[in-house]
Amino acid sequence: MDPYSSSSASSGSSGPSTEAIMDQLKNQLAQAYAEEFLETVRGKCFTKCITKPGTSLSGSESSCVSRCVDRYIEATGIIGRALFSSQR
Repeated sequence: MDPYSSSSASSGSSGPSTEAIMDQLKNQLAQAYAEEFLETVRGKCFTKCITKPGTSLSGSESSCVSRCVDRYIEATGIIGRALFSSQR
């Protein structure tokens, strides 16, 4: 028996279904997107809004970060909708 064979393979099962593989890929893409999103927001908003890094945020820094994140979320939504609508 080779290392890629299993007893379930001989009974007609060929491994994970296409649907299971697609679900796994979707989850991996969603995780990668979330990580990229957070890294981009962290980098851009921190650079733009945090002028004097310290142990806490000032009120103006906090509101700047909030507005920056909101704008970034809005922009990615607009881009996503434009991409998906052009694929139809």
